[in-house]
Amino acid sequence: MSKLITVSQAAGELKAADKILILAHHYPDGDTLGSGFGLCRALRAIGKTARVECSDKIPDKYRFMFENMEQAADFEPEFICAVDVADTLLLGDKLSVYADRVELCIDHHCSNTRYARKLVLNPEYAATAMIVAEIIRELGVEFDRDIAACIYTGIATDTGCFKYSNTSSYAMRMAADMLDCGINSEMINRTMFDMKSKARIELERMALDSMRFFLGDRCAVMVITNEMIEKSGAGEDDLEGLAPIPRQIEGVYVGVTMREKQDGTFRVSVRTDNHADASAICSLLGGGGHVRAAGCTISGPQDRAVEAILEAVRSVIC
Repeated sequence: MSKLITVSQAAGELKAADKILILAHHYPDGDTLGSGFGLCRALRAIGKTARVECSDKIPDKYRFMFENMEQAADFEPEFICAVDVADTLLLGDKLSVYADRVELCIDHHCSNTRYARKLVLNPEYAATAMIVAEIIRELGVEFDRDIAACIYTGIATDTGCFKYSNTSSYAMRMAADMLDCGINSEMINRTMFDMKSKARIELERMALDSMRFFLGDRCAVMVITNEMIEKSGAGEDDLEGLAPIPRQIEGVYVGVTMREKQDGTFRVSVRTDNHADASAICSLLGGGGHVRAAGCTISGPQDRAVEAILEAVRSVIC
């Protein structure tokens, strides 16, 4: 069980350490990468040796976070920090070797399993990047455009470009602070929210065709199969951002997006409004996350997986 510590104490841990390995979760998103690379840049600014690792290939759209960073020389980590990683299962195959060695976890998920030796946790924050920004301030590092772009991306992506219910005044003020550092927010917002490849549009078309409605049309389920991905030619970059689509439909309380994995299991993303708790739904299936956005993994085949998630939704929806 982790020892809960403050932002100031976390900064102290990092100041005392060197050769720091920062772990992002698999299927990386803007928050885990923004948190990771923002913290890495700040640590290097105070003379620390640090690098970020992820089990999966980092999508090209996040390249701006690290493209002008020097490649860190290979080193054996002396201190391991996980960012936005609620459970060691989220580290993925490549990083699972570090599951029992995480000294510090920085997270905002209420479902955090407290696997790290020490934990900075704030479920009230819209993004882990907000906690990281506070730690960077405690480190005494001045925000430059590169660090600010990372933090802004984490906040923007986890708030859906500031339209989700987790968007607080503090989140917007912190994002404004990052804007004051001279970041190219137009580029970031377009890249994160507006730009789509032809393959992504084709995949969306097939995914929308797969959508079915249940529970008096209050629950929409969209399935993305390996066959769809192959036919569309979509890459990993094209798969991000599909999860909110079912919930965008008028009258739908619970939107479910199921992505088939190569081993036949399904990665499930759940989005809800105030009629249901997404984390409560996913926790029934061994997952977790936030009240309005959560995830889990379910064994196939597809029909059985759909029924499993529907059973969980039925037990939670009001």
